[in-house]
Formats: sequence, structure tokens, C-alpha cells
Amino acid sequence: MTTNGRETGSAIARVMAIIEAVATAERPLSPADLSHQLDIPKPSVHRLLKQLESDGYLQTSLRGLIVPGNRLHGMALGILYSGRFKAVRQAILEKLTTEIGETCGIAIANGTEMIYYDRVQTDWPLQIHLQVGSHTPSWCTASGKLYLSSIEKDRRQRLVNKLYLKQYTRNTITDADILEIELQSIRKTSVGTDNEEFVDGMVACAVPVYNRQGKLLACLFTHAPVIRKSLHELLGYVPVLIKAAKELSGLIDEPDGDTNSSV
Repeated sequence: MTTNGRETGSAIARVMAIIEAVATAERPLSPADLSHQLDIPKPSVHRLLKQLESDGYLQTSLRGLIVPGNRLHGMALGILYSGRFKAVRQAILEKLTTEIGETCGIAIANGTEMIYYDRVQTDWPLQIHLQVGSHTPSWCTASGKLYLSSIEKDRRQRLVNKLYLKQYTRNTITDADILEIELQSIRKTSVGTDNEEFVDGMVACAVPVYNRQGKLLACLFTHAPVIRKSLHELLGYVPVLIKAAKELSGLIDEPDGDTNSSV
């Protein structure tokens, strides 16, 4: 019985080690990479990967590399933005929205799209409604371009070249080479911009929310109708966005959290 317990524990430990390695890797890993990195026999790695893929936690790319699956993405969202942090997160967003006078929110990457995970709406009668849970394209939104700019160059270029760069407005960048130049510029400034590229009459900017290892976990954004604020005016609030992003980073990395803050 004890032996079975050890075997079960070992299998669970191996599964968790594989999930952690895939989730934190700077680039997609191959089964051979995982076997070598985790010192797990190749047959065992292939067996565990097959089960994790069947369950939706991992998936295999067209190049045969292992990447997070939908269930793992869902777990990450739940852990990073769990209910116990909701009140504090909302307080940070509400203060930011008041300072800027425009809607502010958090977006998280999901494949080639961004998900509007949380937001606080401004009180102005004229507003642009993008509901929580909305999926938006990465190549023409402030948060999406910021996320793309954070990806290692070779991988980013492969991804951009495979995207169907749909034209949403007259300003949408639909040329992959021009988009790459834009992304290189954003990578230098760490500020994503949307100059009426996704919605006519809407401008936006976004800054990164990092973990303590310096990895981008989410994007903090604000958007406004151009009739009220130009992109130049919106960029004037980047310092307060960065300050709020650091507060959110601290919240995410807080090991114990404030369990009394859940809603």
C-alpha cells in the first residue's frame, strides 16, 4: 500500500512539474526538452503529456511543441485574479478611473486574442462599451500589441506572419512588416497604443503588469472616445497607469493575500 502511495505521489509530482515547466517556459518545449529538464524517462513524459492533452491542460502545436491548453489558461486566470483579491483590484481600478476620467481595465492574453478580464467604467454619458469577457484581436488593440511586443522576436514574427490581419478601421495595420516595426517600438517603451485601429473614434493605451520575475502577466489599459481625449492626451496618464500596474503586480505576487477582501 505504501509503495502504491509513493508511486501515486510520484506521478502527481511529475504531472505538476510538467505543467509548471510548460507554464513558465520562455519558449514552447518539446517532449524531449521536458524529459531532459525534469529528468523523467521519455516514455513516461509521452504518457503523461498524452493524458494532460486529453484532459485539456496542455496542447501540441503544429510544430510538435507543448503549449498551455484552455484548462490551464483558465486555471491561471482563476489563480491570478481570484475572488479574494476582487475588492482590492476593483479599488485600484476605481481610483485609476477617477484620476484619468476614462474607463480602465485589465486584459489578459488568450492565444491570438485578448480577454477583457476586469474593468471600471467611467460615468460619462458618451462611452464605448466593451464588456468584461469580450475577446478582442491582438494586432490592433493597445493591450494586444503590448502583449505581442513582449514575445521573443523570432517567435513573434512567426506568429504575426500567420495572423489574418483583418482591417477593422481605416487605421488598422494590415501589413505584417509594418506591424513588426510598431511592435519593436512598443517593446522599447513598454506602452501599447491603439490610435483608432480597432474601433473608429476610440483611442487607447496600455502598460504591462509584471510578476516578480519580470514576466508580463496582464495589461492595464484605458480607452476613450477621441471626441473627449486624443491619444496624445491619454498618453499623458501613463505615469499613473504604471503606478497602478505596480500595485496590481504586488497584489498578484502577494503570497498570503488578504482573505478578508473577497467579495
